[in-house]
Amino acid sequence: FRDIRDGKCSGLFTIMEEIITKTVIEGLPESSPIFNFVEFRNKALGDQDSFIVKENGLFAVADIAEGTQGIRRQRVVGGETIYVTPQLKAIKIYEEMNLLLSGRIDMNELIDRVAQSFIVKTNNDIYTAFAGTYSKLVAPYPVTGTFDEDKLATLIDHVEAATGMTAYIIGSKQAVRKITGIKGADANSAKEALYNVGYYGNFGSNPIIAMQNGHKTGTNDFILNATDLHVVAGDDKFIKHVTEGDTLIIPGNAISNADLSQEFLMAQRSNTGIVMSQVFGTYRLS
Repeated sequence: FRDIRDGKCSGLFTIMEEIITKTVIEGLPESSPIFNFVEFRNKALGDQDSFIVKENGLFAVADIAEGTQGIRRQRVVGGETIYVTPQLKAIKIYEEMNLLLSGRIDMNELIDRVAQSFIVKTNNDIYTAFAGTYSKLVAPYPVTGTFDEDKLATLIDHVEAATGMTAYIIGSKQAVRKITGIKGADANSAKEALYNVGYYGNFGSNPIIAMQNGHKTGTNDFILNATDLHVVAGDDKFIKHVTEGDTLIIPGNAISNADLSQEFLMAQRSNTGIVMSQVFGTYRLS
């Protein structure tokens, strides 16, 4: 108690800041398919970070006469610069001093719980951003209605034609289970896939991937709904998660608190945005 009173534990909070920062960054479940679409950036406090959305249109090819280069020049036009401005987010906790001094409350557990809380918040922001991409799509890439094999095949063709890459289908486990397969597919292999993973592994030559879902903060409601099938091609990281500056912990003064409780404030600047530069599609099932 005297050490805390006399400020001899100040180095502890610096260590906590470093541990929590490292735990939050490295604790994100990057094995989840959704993290293939996330770009993480950390910038110094006060720096302005921007993302460039390039124009993906192709150049026109002209027929010209032999022995001449008299042709109209073309250049890349358009594009967009998008800024993701971090928002200060914080957690403030407290505990009775006697419980800490007697060892009944473990400081390591408090550190782990604070770090885990920030991890869950970051995950929720990323999942929410991904779930909100449907509103940014333009025809013919948003599709609605009951599941129809031909509609999904057409959407896949559009995405592959626009990107030149093989597309795959991702969604929550509830969503991918709504894919009923392809007429004429081998019944035995289809049943085996359903038995092993709960959904068809492929739609023709296009892989189907189920994403682990998340809960909205403070609820039991899923972030990824049971209706959206996302058709994606390429490796564009269109979800941008930006952190700014260092993680900060401000310890309270137990001597100044009437109940002799020790408190801690942990703050971190971060934000998540969508920067779409490649084409993908979403089939919203009804």
